[in-house]
Amino acid sequence: MPQATPPAHPRASLLDRIASPADLRKLDPGELPALADELRNFLIDSVSRTGGHLSSNLGTVELTIALHYVFNTPEDRIVWDVGHQTYAHKVLTGRRGAMAGLRQYHGISGFPRRSESGYDTFGTAHSSTSISAALGMAEAARLRGEERRAIAVIGDGAMTAGMAFEALNNAGDIHDTNLLVILNDNEMSISPPVGALNKHLSRLLSGRLYNGARQIGKRFLENLPPPVFELARRTEEHVKGMVMPGTMFEEFGFNYIGPIDGHDLQSLLPTLQNLRTLKGPQFLHVITRKGQGYKLAEADPILYHGVSRFDHAAGIATGKDTKSGGKLSYTQVFGDWLCDMAASDKRLVAITPAMREGSGMVRFANEYPDRYYDVGIAEQHALTFAAGLACEGLKPVVAIYSTFLQRAYDQLIHDVALQNLPVMMAIDRAGLVGADGATHHGAFDLSYLACIPNLTIFCPADENECRQMLYTAYRHDGPTAVRYPRGSGLGVQPLTEMSALPIGKGEIRRSGRRIALLAFGSLLGAALQAGEQLDATVANMRFVKPIDRELIARLAAEHELLVTLEENSVIGGAGAEVARAVHDAGLSTRVVQMGLPDRFVDHGDQGQLLAEVGLDAASILKHIDQTYRPNS
Repeated sequence: MPQATPPAHPRASLLDRIASPADLRKLDPGELPALADELRNFLIDSVSRTGGHLSSNLGTVELTIALHYVFNTPEDRIVWDVGHQTYAHKVLTGRRGAMAGLRQYHGISGFPRRSESGYDTFGTAHSSTSISAALGMAEAARLRGEERRAIAVIGDGAMTAGMAFEALNNAGDIHDTNLLVILNDNEMSISPPVGALNKHLSRLLSGRLYNGARQIGKRFLENLPPPVFELARRTEEHVKGMVMPGTMFEEFGFNYIGPIDGHDLQSLLPTLQNLRTLKGPQFLHVITRKGQGYKLAEADPILYHGVSRFDHAAGIATGKDTKSGGKLSYTQVFGDWLCDMAASDKRLVAITPAMREGSGMVRFANEYPDRYYDVGIAEQHALTFAAGLACEGLKPVVAIYSTFLQRAYDQLIHDVALQNLPVMMAIDRAGLVGADGATHHGAFDLSYLACIPNLTIFCPADENECRQMLYTAYRHDGPTAVRYPRGSGLGVQPLTEMSALPIGKGEIRRSGRRIALLAFGSLLGAALQAGEQLDATVANMRFVKPIDRELIARLAAEHELLVTLEENSVIGGAGAEVARAVHDAGLSTRVVQMGLPDRFVDHGDQGQLLAEVGLDAASILKHIDQTYRPNS
């Protein structure tokens, strides 16, 4: 195992002098490599104290420095795709001191946020939006007659999404827009000969001499007969394609430059300076390495992608997880179930949109590689691909985060539900997820799923119930969704034996009087705590669709107040379905709906956030005390 290289702690003389990119641009170019070393050491130390994304940020240090050095930010707009590689950007744009509160409650975000800084030109946390946004900014500048530039920095993973190619297609059709797309490719390495050759070619191809000659040549050739012009055009593309992989981007209408070494400032600076003077759509391909400069992260960039607090000298301990107190996470429950189910049913195939580790599918991918599909960051394709598999008699399981399923809503409705296909969605990260914040909270899935015909929606309240519901959903002949939260459950050990649960039926977990608490999924624990204090009835509702109308009617008839609890938007959620069921039963029992408020919830510890939105046990008790007056 590689040994960690503890960051040195010299006086950060260069970093201390930078409060903004204007200060950065006062440095001599020869000082920038030393600044990169200081900045990288600072990030390792800072992220080890707060947690966050490490590997991706270490890989973009030089690129970030070069961009702010060459371009006149924030007048020139930089849009960072996904945004989890912007820590160096935050440090160089005046937020170095705020990094101590990164992703903490009331601290700065781990992603770009327009309200946080004028240098954060576009809020990004989901992928593949940068080219579209930067194109809009570039067109706005053109329409206003402004000379500012727009730059989209997009990773090779984000380039797998259809939206990125939609934007490229549109941008290439607008020939006079000043857009620079930078592909940050961290999946391939550059051998020294190739790096030297590409450095020479990149400087040549981004220079005015080459591009001026190219434009003159085009004007000359356009006057020739069409067959001759077409032959010359194809000859140029094929010759260029032999020395660089840019033919595809040229077809989109971009001037392709690269690939170049994204850690070599002597190559980055002149190339970017040349590109800043060119008109029209430009495409720069840079090669970076995740975890650059920290040996442990270089050796295992996935482990160091998203980290909790750790000792950067010793590295991340990979032994038994003690944070969860020995409890299984819902993600682990799903991963184990998936392998067990695959062993008993050869029809099972599993699909992930680039979230193998996060969705708990590593074991399945290793044990059943022929039945495992990582489709890249392509949620829309994932759902329709699953629908096609289901049409042919297979049983697809799509493992997807709640917040990412939003991106495939049309496909879910038209390609899966409308055709009533047996596609099962295992929806992870439902509810509040913690430090990733508003962009990653699974706050809306019950609301946007409940209105879809044919769909059955499961809400497990503990680990064993999750396993049994996954089995039940898989066996159901129709589209299903099992939604579960991030982290561990109540500490209930899942049974090895799997048995189907009656669909659409809840259960009473505690009998009480006057007040009934109806919990959907993750809030059952808080409901039971509050129920003990109130001597209230507590129901584990289990299903949002079909909802247990018989149980609701009985509870409404026997109690003075029903309180619904869900870790989902209170608007259009499970509580609304309970109120509708009470009304349809002709009863007048009061229903109080408790869920996530009508606002975007910020980042922080999950427990802190639940208390803030009033969904922990103490807040539930307080709210009921303030709103309920028992009949005498």
